[in-house]
Order: sequence, then C-alpha cells, then structure tokens
Amino acid sequence: MTTSFFRSALCLACGLMLAAGPASADSFPTKPVNLMVPYPAGGPSDATARIFTVPLGKALGKALGQQVIVENLGGVSGAMAAQKVLAAPADGYYIFQGSPNEIILSPLANAAVKLKAEDFRMVHPVAEAVMVFVARKDLPANSVDELIALARKSADKPLSYGSVGIGSLYHLILEKVQLDTGVKLMHAPYKGNAPLLQDIGGGQVDFAVLVYSAAMGALAEQGRLKILGQLGGQRSELLKNVPTASEGKELKNVNYKTWSGFFVRKNTPEDVVQKLHQAIGTTLKETSVREQLAAQTQQASPSTTLADSAKFYEAETARYRDIAKSIRLEPQ
Repeated sequence: MTTSFFRSALCLACGLMLAAGPASADSFPTKPVNLMVPYPAGGPSDATARIFTVPLGKALGKALGQQVIVENLGGVSGAMAAQKVLAAPADGYYIFQGSPNEIILSPLANAAVKLKAEDFRMVHPVAEAVMVFVARKDLPANSVDELIALARKSADKPLSYGSVGIGSLYHLILEKVQLDTGVKLMHAPYKGNAPLLQDIGGGQVDFAVLVYSAAMGALAEQGRLKILGQLGGQRSELLKNVPTASEGKELKNVNYKTWSGFFVRKNTPEDVVQKLHQAIGTTLKETSVREQLAAQTQQASPSTTLADSAKFYEAETARYRDIAKSIRLEPQ
C-alpha cells in the first residue's frame, strides 16, 4: 500500500508539473519585466530604452500588460549587463537591449568576456542608426574618396582616426577599410562617443566613423566639423543630402548600419518569446514611439517574424566574425 501510495503521489505530482508548465507560459507576464541596458543612464542606449518604457513602463508595458522597468549596468563594453541577463532565469522577465558591440564583438575583442552571441536569442530588432564618416573641419578632404586619397598621400604621417575602443564596431569597420584600400591609419581609442566627437571638433583627431547624432549635426551646421559620407547602402531619410560612401569609387561595397534589438536567453520558452515578439512589434507600430526614435536620429525597425529576426541575427554574427578574422582581431 505504501508503494502504491507513493506511485500515485508521484504520478499526481508529475501531472501537476506538466499542467503547470504551459499555464505559466500562457499567463506571462505576471510581474514587471526588466529591460537591461548595458550602459549608464543618460546615454544613447538608455534614451532608446526610455522611449519604450516611459512613463511608468508604458508603450511596451501596455502591450505586455505589465510594467517594464529599465535597469542600467555599464562595464566591460556592455558585457556585464549581458552576463547578468544570462545569469537570470530563462523565463522572459529579463530582456537585454543589445547591439553588435556587446554581444557579437565584445567576446571577440576582450578575453575577459566569456559569453557568445549564441547564448542569446533575438526577439525583435528595434532600431537602426546611420553611421557616417565625420572629420575635423580643416581636414583637406570633402568626401570619402578624397579622404582615402589623402590617406594614401600621408603614408609617412598617417591620418588619425578615433573609435570607442579596440574591437568596437567603428574600429572594426576602419580596420577593414585599411585592409580593402591599402591605406595606413593611426588608431586613437577613446572611452566614449562624446569625448571623441569633442576632439574631432577641436581638431585633435582627424576623423572617425560614428553614429550620426543631433549633436553631431549641430556641430556640422556650426562649421566645427564636417560629415563626409554615410556608410549605408542607400541614403538615409534622415540625411538625404549626404552621399553614401558606396556612391564613390573607393568603397563601392561598404554597407553598414548599426542596430539595436531586444534579446532573451536562448532557452527561454517559445510561448514567452512569442508574446514578447508580438508586444515589441505592436509597440514599434506606435506613432509616438517612431517619432521619438526619429528625434534620436534613429529609425524604428520594420515588423518582422521571429524566424526572420533569427536569420538577421545569424547573418550579422557571421558577418562581423568574418571581418574580425580578416583583420586578425585577437581577444586582449
């Protein structure tokens, strides 16, 4: 009787567990959801997150039926925040706001970063930003082709370019440009976009590839720096009067845009991922969200399926790993 009793109890417990699994996924979310931003409050990444969550977790929170709380954690090129999401349960209550810098490139450049891109699943891309070649105001080049020509003439005293660090997207792109064109440049790493942009405006560094911003546009209008070209395959709606690098002769195949997306741990239940995907897609259709992103010089990502989000993420991961290999980037 004792054995029979325990068998019955075990079967009942297993049955309850099986029944509880789908029910918990169906009821997601039952508490606030955390949106992890891998940089301190006040920066561009934080501004993007706030568009989806302010006031009081609205926009995305409205679509989910629960408050969404922004959590900022900077450090190790964004890897500290990414690692915190990976350490949390795979239940969808921790979403990571990531870009190529944190989850694709950081492990390739920093030996201390142990995560890999495959640890995450992209739920939905959320925004794209335009990258541009930006130069000091008195640099004797007014286009990307002229910049490359000047770099060829300056082999004994290479032009300096700034980036936000070794292994960053901007560093990777300009190392690839050197590989493709045969020019030699001097790399000047910075701790952030703001001080780099300030030094370009002050003439301390020759040029950089950076995400276009309203602050940069204002400095260009004041004549304190100049924008030489875009890196996208087509001109952005935000910069219709600035040619793309591929419109010239030197960098015909250049086609880069930086993007951000919302990610979860790869083994998060499918039902939960689907609910998050639907909520993010709904939020991206809101006029106020799209307008606020545009005010931050970003374009809202178009609606896409989970399968297409996965294909995009896989393709971008493979692309940047190939570039890192071609320039012989080693973790330091």
